[in-house]
Amino acid sequence: MTYLNNILHQVTKPARYTGGEWNSVVKDWDKTFIRIALSYPDLYEIGMSNMALPILYELLNNQPDVLAERVYAPWVDMEAVMRTAGIPLFSLESKHPLKDFDIIGFSLGYELTYTNVLNMLHLAQIPVLASERNDSHPVVIAGGSCALNPEPMADFIDFFLIGDGEEVLLELLDSFRDWKREGKGAPKKELFCQVATIPGIYVPSLYQVEYQADGSFKSITPTVAQARPTIQRRIVTKLPPPVTKPVVPYIEVVHDRGAIEIQRGCSRGCRFCQAGTIYRPVRQRSQSEVVQAAGELIANCGYNEVSLVSLSTSDYCGIDELVASLSHRYHNLSLSLPSLRIDSFSVRLMEALPSRRKTGLTFAPEAGSERLRRSINKNTPEDELLKTAAAAFDRGWISLKLYFMLGLPTETIDDIEDIIQLVDKIRSLGRKAKGKRPRLRISLSTFVPKPYTPFQWVAQESEQQLNSKHELLNLGLRRKGIRPSWPDPKASLLEAALSRGDRQLGKVIYRAWQLGSTFDAWSEHFNYENWLGAFEETRLEPSFYAQRERPLDEPLPWAHIDAGVTTAFLKQEYQRAVEGIETPDCRYKNCNTCGLEHWQPACQQKYQAKPENHHPQQ
Repeated sequence: MTYLNNILHQVTKPARYTGGEWNSVVKDWDKTFIRIALSYPDLYEIGMSNMALPILYELLNNQPDVLAERVYAPWVDMEAVMRTAGIPLFSLESKHPLKDFDIIGFSLGYELTYTNVLNMLHLAQIPVLASERNDSHPVVIAGGSCALNPEPMADFIDFFLIGDGEEVLLELLDSFRDWKREGKGAPKKELFCQVATIPGIYVPSLYQVEYQADGSFKSITPTVAQARPTIQRRIVTKLPPPVTKPVVPYIEVVHDRGAIEIQRGCSRGCRFCQAGTIYRPVRQRSQSEVVQAAGELIANCGYNEVSLVSLSTSDYCGIDELVASLSHRYHNLSLSLPSLRIDSFSVRLMEALPSRRKTGLTFAPEAGSERLRRSINKNTPEDELLKTAAAAFDRGWISLKLYFMLGLPTETIDDIEDIIQLVDKIRSLGRKAKGKRPRLRISLSTFVPKPYTPFQWVAQESEQQLNSKHELLNLGLRRKGIRPSWPDPKASLLEAALSRGDRQLGKVIYRAWQLGSTFDAWSEHFNYENWLGAFEETRLEPSFYAQRERPLDEPLPWAHIDAGVTTAFLKQEYQRAVEGIETPDCRYKNCNTCGLEHWQPACQQKYQAKPENHHPQQ
């Protein structure tokens, strides 16, 4: 595209838009039957660090009659240049406009990227509203964690893929092939009815939504026979082969290293954590497969650092053996282990990593008191926390980053004071070990009630309540020479509203985008006034969705999506949270009857085979 040469000098980081990276796949456009654009509604640097897109990119391009190309949200400078020049949004590989593709697939992983989806469609010269698209336009689909409550984006997406995409996407392609072979005479409605019969696919246009007099959600019912009353989340029984030939970016991205998914799912059961529910059950990749994949990544990409990715990496059975094997096989390889548990084993594990500079460790206590940690089912005793910190300082680490969450259900001012006291105790341990003040970084996040968690019914705290806690923490920690960081409570309020919203919020999202909202996840671009105006114009309130405690028997807008974990189990967990009762991890204790019991025998057999290689907490 010659016009790229005329505009790229006007924008920052033009390599975001050039394509041509190492390992990118370019197929013959004219000889490929199905053309799919994999779209990530955020910057190139963010999207290139996403784990799901490389899996789907390889899966689709392995199909002889399919091409898959990538597109990311252009930054504001590039958008302005494209709009001025009348250039439609295009893919990186072939530079074809998105409107020429058959399917555009969005990955929805964060609610504050929703307006970017609308903006990308508009930049692509494709009608934003699904109801305004005709048979000549691409089919717009979406998946990802946010698709488990698809209703806020239902006005813009033709259909959603619910759960693991590796199998259901191929089944969708079979239906699309059949429909496309029928020629242009076959209306899209026929395709929609056909794919609605595939387990794990939700077609919102085939359902009717009703609301109560007060505006709360009442019911959602199919309007055609093909649409299922309940859509079950798709779960792959065995992880697909790891991606070992991913696209290597020209510029530095957020996670600028190789990545291997060593395990999918987590059964720890932290009650605030949506991922711990919607990615169950735990499925683990064999050590031999991981070791081989690391070698292929090095050979295919030239990386000297590989991240072993999991929701709870230290729970991988035999993680210490795996680290030792990788260190022995690849002498110059640096390993990254995200998502470690707070225990001394994790410190010893980090100690064993090759080529690891002892610059910092990151742990997430989440709460300052044992009572509150027990309530959220992250029951790490304070003694264990302090023991872990002491071990880290004694072994040479010079800084710690600690994550805490504010506004958790049952939280009191005493719990906030306990954060200050816990941080002070950790600081004293560092001084004792090193003889000087350690570097502590404290990151605070705001509790957001999420669907499919035991806290999906609770109210988010108001901005006033959160600010008073921020001030208390800020004052207490600054006296110790520590400056905590925290997000804008208004952004957290919007996240909660979109997370627990119903289909009525489509009007709000649409209006906020019309008012200029994009890149809402970026603090320098977040404009709460736009959103407040959008809510007011549509006669809705963010507090109704975010800050209202919902009765346990109130119908939920996402209840027609079956994530596998039962509502009865979530209600039971909510009651146990109120009572401060821990629920043990079912991999090490008895089954908790969460709804996925049919996985339990296989999990027990796998994890009990080598009990010395896992490290259960209290």
